[in-house]
Amino acid sequence: MQNENLNVLDEVNKGATMGMDSIHYVSEKVGDKTFQKVLDVEYNKYEQIHDRVWLLYGNYSSKEPHETNAMNKMMLWSGIQMKTIGDQSNSKISELLMQGTNMGIIEGRRLINQNDNAAKDVKSILHEFVTMQEDSVETLKKYL
Repeated sequence: MQNENLNVLDEVNKGATMGMDSIHYVSEKVGDKTFQKVLDVEYNKYEQIHDRVWLLYGNYSSKEPHETNAMNKMMLWSGIQMKTIGDQSNSKISELLMQGTNMGIIEGRRLINQNDNAAKDVKSILHEFVTMQEDSVETLKKYL
């Protein structure tokens, strides 16, 4: 059970970190101040989940949550650079963020379905994370 809780928290942490990194990497390409404010709000939502995971993790382990490794971060950064080289429009950036967010939703739903025995507080943050990502997709759709 404890291992299940740590696995879920690690995956939520990785997803939140990837969300923050993605927004950070595309933000330098955004010229529209309104869209930038939307991205700032989304970044803060990921950051809040990330911070809550770190607090909750201490209930199940004396270690820290696993972070995204440098290779994954580099691949994310280079992928964003390549995909926006000719198009840095709000639509293109929204599309890229939505693709990543949808992968996070799929992984989150899989975790929900496969971790029935996770602790209540772990399930709660997982559900909140998936719901936050689903709301994010709805927000980003407006910029396609």
